[in-house]
Amino acid sequence: MEKEIIVASNNKGKLREIQDILRGYKVTSMKDIGIDIDIEENGETFAENALIKARTISKMTGKLCIADDSGLCMEAFDGFPGIKTARFLGENATQTERNEYIVEKVQGLPREKRKAKFVCTIAVVIPEKEEKTFTGELEGYIATKIRAQGGFGMDPIFELADGKTLAEIGTEAKDRISHRYKALVQLREYLENIM
Repeated sequence: MEKEIIVASNNKGKLREIQDILRGYKVTSMKDIGIDIDIEENGETFAENALIKARTISKMTGKLCIADDSGLCMEAFDGFPGIKTARFLGENATQTERNEYIVEKVQGLPREKRKAKFVCTIAVVIPEKEEKTFTGELEGYIATKIRAQGGFGMDPIFELADGKTLAEIGTEAKDRISHRYKALVQLREYLENIM
């Protein structure tokens, strides 16, 4: 029998990544189980926000639930946009607008000053049992222009050490190195020991 994991998200890109990495588990989204709510992420860290989401959906379903909170942290700007990555331009901004804003911010900076990292923290909540978080990071640089439209989110502006953006390397290659992959591998090891 497949082991079910409920993901406190309806983000298609995230769900696809989670399904790819947690093969062998039945990955269920909020939409799949008829839950349509906005969970207020008012934590001060990626871990706090991930736990808020996982606890909320776990409480509603009584089942094991995972949630991720992730974002981009730019070294030269004290970790901006960090936990506000999805909302720093307001709730109605498009991903393209966010990407353009970030690229504009680094114009004229040498590569060393464009250092950034993606951070992903995944929280797992097992009802009546325990809560844990796992964090993965991917280091790179902000590109000076949007390059390629593959991937999702900020993939077209996040440059790896070899100069290619995450969007340019393709989904399969990204899934083997991403911040979410690193966090999910830790989660998978944990789940294998308890399920």
